[in-house]
Amino acid sequence: MTTTRWAILGPGNIGGWFAAALPASAHGTLHAVASTNADRAAAFAAAHGAAITGTYDEILARDDIDAVYISTVHTTHVDLAIAALNAGKAVLCEKPVAPRTADLERVLQTAAARGLPFVEAYKHRFGPFARALDAAVTARGIGAPLHLTASFGFAAGERSGRLFDPALAGGAILDVGGYPVAFAVGLAAAAGIDPADLVISQIVGTIGDTGVDEHTTATLTAEGFSADVACSIVAELPRSGSLRGSTGIIDLPDAFGSRNASAASFVIHAEGRDQVVELPTVDPFAAEADAVSLALRDGRTEAPEVPWAHSRSTSRLLEQWRAGLDG
Repeated sequence: MTTTRWAILGPGNIGGWFAAALPASAHGTLHAVASTNADRAAAFAAAHGAAITGTYDEILARDDIDAVYISTVHTTHVDLAIAALNAGKAVLCEKPVAPRTADLERVLQTAAARGLPFVEAYKHRFGPFARALDAAVTARGIGAPLHLTASFGFAAGERSGRLFDPALAGGAILDVGGYPVAFAVGLAAAAGIDPADLVISQIVGTIGDTGVDEHTTATLTAEGFSADVACSIVAELPRSGSLRGSTGIIDLPDAFGSRNASAASFVIHAEGRDQVVELPTVDPFAAEADAVSLALRDGRTEAPEVPWAHSRSTSRLLEQWRAGLDG
């Protein structure tokens, strides 16, 4: 297949991780960088070997760009994604696509109308670990019903900036709460449960004096599946997890991997024995890029790692979680 020529929209920290990972992808190369700040775009392009820089409109108007990676703040994702799709580009968009599910739907409708790939970048869903874990859940070796425990949290250095700005859709739920929620959505689907059936049954947490949620927990339920999830931007939380069934447990020492390596192993405790499942790691940013490239090659609008139904369910649950907080 031909090489996918990528443009990064938003040359920030996460965009830098994507740029650094592209050389490890099988099908992509960094071709352009777009920003509202010309000097910032030029410096980023020079650091990562991109040939072209410009404004968002200038880069999207070019016919030598096949796909864009959107790594701007949450509140700008929707307009950029729709503009890119309407310009004929495939889109890989950082999570969450939007604070509101209605706005996610606008993006998906545009992708469907244009017949172009749109993929939400929940990086832990890409690579051998996710596929092996899905297969273990589908095999039903630990019985049913299933109960997941998962969390993602860190302590921000200062209670300021994007994370603590309501106008920029800050807060723990939208920044990191999507990780355990998307994890639950993916595992529910692997167990044969429609993620659309998942609902929020309990919420603990408040809106802080910064105007955003800083630390909160929730319980998700559907027939045959439940999950206790937690997120924080003011406290370190375990990134491990566990999936319990009626006859066994899957221990997840590292449920989400790191920014440059997917998770590598899990342990199945069932039938009186322990099975350690060890997997090769991949750079998740490179894997995301290749998923978009393969969708382009095959004429698909979705990637199987994060299909639109999963993005819809994750978005709906995050929106319900935020709406249920006291404050």
